[in-house]
Amino acid sequence: MLPITREILDIVDRALEEDLAFHDPTTACLVPPDQQGRAVVLAKAPGVLAGASVAGAVFSRMDPALTAQAVKQDGERLRPGDHILHIEGPASGILRAERTALNLIQRMSGIATLTSLYVKAVEGYPAHIVDTRKTAPGLRYLDKYAVRMGGGRNHRLNLADGILVKDNHIAALQARGVSLRETVERAVKLAPHTLKVEVEVETVEQAREALEGGAHILLLDNMNVEDMAEAVALAKGRAMTEASGGITLETVRAVAQTGVDIISVGALTHSVAALDISLDFQP
Repeated sequence: MLPITREILDIVDRALEEDLAFHDPTTACLVPPDQQGRAVVLAKAPGVLAGASVAGAVFSRMDPALTAQAVKQDGERLRPGDHILHIEGPASGILRAERTALNLIQRMSGIATLTSLYVKAVEGYPAHIVDTRKTAPGLRYLDKYAVRMGGGRNHRLNLADGILVKDNHIAALQARGVSLRETVERAVKLAPHTLKVEVEVETVEQAREALEGGAHILLLDNMNVEDMAEAVALAKGRAMTEASGGITLETVRAVAQTGVDIISVGALTHSVAALDISLDFQP
């Protein structure tokens, strides 16, 4: 389970403030503050769980008198009807926290579920499924945790985590008369020794030029599988390779067959469908 750190509590607090959860006139008018209640958070669709402890933190931040007991652990498979959390305490707190808690656990579990499908699709090949920085603003830490719960791996958490020379970096230097090879050589020369240099390329010729410049990783962007396989062969023993750009569940296995080391999929986080999870009061 994800430890509840200060960073996560900040996310939870912002989400509760956004919903004005502490100023809910509906609950204030209808539910006595001393009324106790029990509720269950349960799966309504099959998938992979992520965010149980985060949802539990929402309830405890809403009202410290609320207790949330996890029945399922992050990374576990869910079936419709499975109980995820049992909540007990002031009924008003459960009602105020419900939507915020569900928003977070549904998104995180949706990410974990989709990631698991990609991981399953490339079984038998060495390629790792990784995410990108195409995350919901303010939720990157949770989004990337959810990818790990689905069996994937994380790419850069932020810009400081590595040197990635993208097409617009290359274009900016080309406008000054600097070739791709010279751009890569400059990045390798100036990079801190702890950081690898990854270079985005779109053709086999660009891949060759980036390798000549000393690139540690080639990002093969929107290549067809034939060109990708050729670039992978060029890079063998010289650099790692990463495939990226519009890769779907229907195409990811063919991409893995080229021998790439990494397959990055922005769709894991940028447009994921929330997993159907609900909260029901118990008699």
